[in-house]
Amino acid sequence: MTFLRSVVGKLWFTIILLVSFVLFILTVMLLELFQNHNILETKNTLTNTAEKIANVLEAHPNDKFPLGLEISWEIIDDVTKVVIVKNDHEVYYSPNTDKNKKLSFKDIQNDPDFSAVFHHKKTIEKVSNLSSKNNNEDASYSIIGVPLHLPGEKNGAVFIYQSLEVMKETSNETTKYILLVAGVAIILTTIFAFFLSTRITSPLRKMREAAFEVARGKFDTKVPILTHDEIGELATAFNQMGRQLKFNMNALSQEKEQLASILSSMADGVITFNRDGTILITNPPADRFLQYWYYEKGGFTTDAEAIPSQVMELFQKSLETEKEQIGEISLQGRHWVILVSPLYSNRFIRGAVAVLRDMTEERQLEKMRKDFIANVSHELRTPISMLQGYSEAIVDDIAETQEEKKEMARVIYDESLRMGRLVNELLDLARMEAGHIHLSMEEVNLSAFINRIIYKFQGIAKDNEILLYAEVENESSTVLFDPDRIEQVLTNLIDNAIRHTPKGGQVKVIVVNEDKGVKMEVKDSGSGIPEEDLPFVFERFYKADKARTRGRAGTGLGLAIAKNIIDAHHGSVAVQSKMGKGTTFSFFLPRKK
Repeated sequence: MTFLRSVVGKLWFTIILLVSFVLFILTVMLLELFQNHNILETKNTLTNTAEKIANVLEAHPNDKFPLGLEISWEIIDDVTKVVIVKNDHEVYYSPNTDKNKKLSFKDIQNDPDFSAVFHHKKTIEKVSNLSSKNNNEDASYSIIGVPLHLPGEKNGAVFIYQSLEVMKETSNETTKYILLVAGVAIILTTIFAFFLSTRITSPLRKMREAAFEVARGKFDTKVPILTHDEIGELATAFNQMGRQLKFNMNALSQEKEQLASILSSMADGVITFNRDGTILITNPPADRFLQYWYYEKGGFTTDAEAIPSQVMELFQKSLETEKEQIGEISLQGRHWVILVSPLYSNRFIRGAVAVLRDMTEERQLEKMRKDFIANVSHELRTPISMLQGYSEAIVDDIAETQEEKKEMARVIYDESLRMGRLVNELLDLARMEAGHIHLSMEEVNLSAFINRIIYKFQGIAKDNEILLYAEVENESSTVLFDPDRIEQVLTNLIDNAIRHTPKGGQVKVIVVNEDKGVKMEVKDSGSGIPEEDLPFVFERFYKADKARTRGRAGTGLGLAIAKNIIDAHHGSVAVQSKMGKGTTFSFFLPRKK
């Protein structure tokens, strides 16, 4: 069944069926033609033979009649019988006549058609049966009667007859020959049809295989051109189609890669939505935005929670109004501006694209611009006011005793030191941010280094009833860094942790050795930092809520300086905090060979 469903089978079966039908019609017509021709030829032959016998007998009348009979017997063959009627009393039968089955004179006289030969002197043709004396079977014979004109005789005639079985045998032989020829023709046609169909379909099969290869993405596949007919032209067109398809696919691939490169290199996040709100394409900034959202939600379980509701509201408004929609969203202390525009396909909205711009740094800079003057003026106003007040008190002789004057002078001196420290820290920070920081790299034993810094703060920790301790992994390990600068960082972090940890709390310094470097953490059990302040802790003049400090207010530049020192070591610094659960500052220093 598979073969018959193939092109080869269908073509082969069609050719065989067509040729068989033509041969059948031709065989029937040829058999009919040969049979009729054989009967007609036999009748003509018998008629000519009868006429020849009559002519011979007419040429040998009376005393030469026996000679005419002998000549007549020589003219006929073995299957032809002759009855010569000279008159009503003289009838002669050919020597090969069967005694049990012959045409008798009585049969001739009783047949009105045969009587016409005597009375009307004309030639008759008739098919008649001769009764057998041994059985009741009748045999059909073709009988021809020719009038015989002899001198002195009136009822002379020559009857010649031949069995139709002889003609049937001849027809059967002809039929066998025609059927043999037809069978040979069908066999040859079968071979030819199979060869022809195979030759025709061979390029088609190769085209099919090539089409499957092209469908698998092998656009270099080519079909061999074996002929220059329509199939060859089809193969040429297929190869041209493959080349054009490869060109188009390469163009699409290049455009896709170009679009992917553009999207991945964009600083803004891009999210493409289908009309039903399904996310189709995102780039890395958009992935980071979605990660912030997942973290904010604590993971999601439904598709509706996969996208922020603010974005979906802008998406729906964009589809309804067919206009751009702008909105803002804040997650984990970061701010994004979202622009949602509809996407069209043949004047039909097929979705939308959302562009997300991270405005956190701009907001931070804006906030810094607003707070910088206020912070500087706040930091300088107090010492300047104290300098001015105590100076006026000394000038106006408000201080009566020498001790009071010394106390006022000491306050003026402390405030001037504070102002100098603020200015120096501002200058250090400016140099660091300008890239002019100098590092003195040394191999430092971590255990001794950390213990020395912890010992320095033990007095302050005991005064504030805070447990301060360190956990150092692999105490014998050494790391290459600038000890003075890293001590400055740890001093700032530990000092901040002690100042923001209530009594009975603890501050822990953790040092972990890793393959790529060393990680240090300063973890406290204090009140924590508000989420909205986390992005700004490493900015200039950042200070925690004054309600969480206890008298030792810093300049607000320590964490900014610490971040620049870590950046100079090609490291990274981070902060994690939750309100009421404490804060953890950590930084990583990579190993250097």
